Amino acid sequence: MRHKDNTLLPEGRKQKKKRGIAEISSVYHQELFADINSLLEEGGIHRVFSDSDTGVYLFRGDCLVFMDILIKSFPRGLVDMVFADPPYFLSNGGITCRAGRMTCVNKGIWDRSRGIDENHRFNQAWLLRCQKILKPDGTLWVTGTHHVIYSVGFAMQQLGMKILNDITWEKPNPPPNLSCRYFTHSTETVIWAARDRRSKHLFNYGTMRKLNRGRQMKTVWTIPPPGPDEKHFGKHPTQKPVKLLERIILASTRENDLVFDPFTGSGTTGVAAVNLKRRFVGCELDPTFAELAVKRLKQATQERVVCPEIFGVRR
Repeated sequence: MRHKDNTLLPEGRKQKKKRGIAEISSVYHQELFADINSLLEEGGIHRVFSDSDTGVYLFRGDCLVFMDILIKSFPRGLVDMVFADPPYFLSNGGITCRAGRMTCVNKGIWDRSRGIDENHRFNQAWLLRCQKILKPDGTLWVTGTHHVIYSVGFAMQQLGMKILNDITWEKPNPPPNLSCRYFTHSTETVIWAARDRRSKHLFNYGTMRKLNRGRQMKTVWTIPPPGPDEKHFGKHPTQKPVKLLERIILASTRENDLVFDPFTGSGTTGVAAVNLKRRFVGCELDPTFAELAVKRLKQATQERVVCPEIFGVRR
């Protein structure tokens, strides 16, 4: 069952023919929140931020559980785009250079490798769920270093996704390699994939060409890492620059589209979505990072104009 804007109703929801549009909208909105809140409570998922004017919602908890709830409520797809910055599994006790000082690369327990096979099973698990919550023509972006990105790409192929591009994000002035035994790490890979081979994905070619001064945009993007203004409320060890996420969102969504980030971290995806008048739903497991994301999202939403709600008939 679909609304006139081609939005799928949750499973089991039926429109009554004699109801007016405004009445249907009100009842639908209320019932949907009731259903989702009940399922979230059962799964130990907590809503830590919401702004209905801008259509931004952030939840704290296990993203696998959260996505299972969305899949159950919207079995034919919900979101237009997914951006994921998953664990890279590189917290192995190594060293790096940060702010001119030698420091440990360990990010946290969540970034520790559990072995090649287990790491790959985890990537398969969250990618499968992302695929299921995407609308039929939706796309997925995943960033990573060599520690994880080859597993991600292989898992995408196993799941029948269509890989559209692999973007090389070049970081100017990267930290030096202290061991002097490798080339200096200065890039990350961003894979862009469609839900499956039947998907008719959106690519805003004209917008990308305009951003590139009238020329076709290539797959090497030189974008600086986050500056001090993006770390005003605190730091995340793998924080991505807003400019990177804005380019990704501009390339593959329209205004009011719904963007999802299962590993929200410091909330950069949400901030970029708000800036570009897209709606956003995110999930973050770590309470400290969730709190950081809330602060950034509060600031971003306060500076933005009103747009449709996320879980209503207007999406």
